[in-house]
Amino acid sequence: MSLPDRQARLVVLISGSGSNLQAILDASAQGQLPARVEAVISNQPGAYGLVRAARAGVKTQVLAREKGHERDEYDRALAGLVAAYRPDWVVLAGWMRILTANFLDRFPGRVINLHPALPAAFPGTHAIQRALEAYHQGLVEHTGVMVHLVPDEGVDSGPVLAQEIVPILPADTLETLESRVHTVEHRLLVQVLADLVRSNQTT
Repeated sequence: MSLPDRQARLVVLISGSGSNLQAILDASAQGQLPARVEAVISNQPGAYGLVRAARAGVKTQVLAREKGHERDEYDRALAGLVAAYRPDWVVLAGWMRILTANFLDRFPGRVINLHPALPAAFPGTHAIQRALEAYHQGLVEHTGVMVHLVPDEGVDSGPVLAQEIVPILPADTLETLESRVHTVEHRLLVQVLADLVRSNQTT
């Protein structure tokens, strides 16, 4: 679908502090990203990203997975919430749940994830910490960031849209490495979203 006369619609899913959400909000407000965040949905009621969204005037919703709530059932409910905002793209920005086909099949080719590692390296949680530990063991010389599509339940394994190496320095602590990785995350995610939106505007 061509989007020449309107901004693309984004729904962002978060579980935590929302620093990558903030990068999206800032880029949208500054005109660097021709898109607007229609809603931010969290599976954690206390996620600070909800505060960031509210401050930007963006609608927020919380859908926590209650005890006994089956994954498929939860993802069906989540898909219904997201679909109500008619998103062009669904962005997983620190979303700490693996989504099933009950969600992904509602938005084929439109779910984007950010992961603080390079393709096939350190999938899953604590990727930055694991990369630093591997560096000290002499197993790697760098880590990185990737943005990829999420077509299925594979963990951080979908088609790569962009990636960038982040060097690991001998004096790095977890905090210093995290800071550099996050800086790249913020820039790369916005860049990929802007490219996707502009590409769709010309088709």
